[in-house]
Amino acid sequence: MTENKISAPPRLRVKQKTQKTITPSFTSLRAGDTVLFSGRVWTGRDRVHAFLANGGTPPVSLRGGVLFHCGPVMVETPGGGWRAVAAGPTTSARANPHMPRIIAEHGLRAIIGKGGMDAATRDACARHGCVYLQAVGGAAALIAQCVTRVADVHFLAEFGQAEAMWGLDITDMPLIVGMDAHGASLYEDVAKSSREKLDELLKGGV
Repeated sequence: MTENKISAPPRLRVKQKTQKTITPSFTSLRAGDTVLFSGRVWTGRDRVHAFLANGGTPPVSLRGGVLFHCGPVMVETPGGGWRAVAAGPTTSARANPHMPRIIAEHGLRAIIGKGGMDAATRDACARHGCVYLQAVGGAAALIAQCVTRVADVHFLAEFGQAEAMWGLDITDMPLIVGMDAHGASLYEDVAKSSREKLDELLKGGV
């Protein structure tokens, strides 16, 4: 399946505490922001990450693009296309060994996944203007409703359906900024706050 149509640039909407909706750039996002994402994403799991990290040339340019840690469940449509019936995020930590190099070499602007990533990926995001966006785990069928079109697929025969590189057009996927392009990490903030609360409890505090 090949789709030559050029996809529209990714679009973001952020609802601030004032309830005003703004349209930001990826680098203006801050850890903790809630985002509605629309645009083209490329899925990638273990085999795609290993392929890229080992010097493989991606079948499409990822520069300025979005990589979604996801192994979607697809069904073929009568016209020879595909429809996503489940598109939940996979655990991003599995890609920790490869992610800094992929961000640096391929110019990613965003990663979508679940569970956060390590300090090396956080630092790579800060150096190269990338963000990590947390999707809701356990909501694969709901997220699939945000997939308006399956635009393309690569490595289907080589990697299999779950590990293939799918081009998905997304509309208004709800996400939380887990790591921003300024070195902040929501996961580290939560861990720090939890340690402080635990210390207070162990000391007999309230």
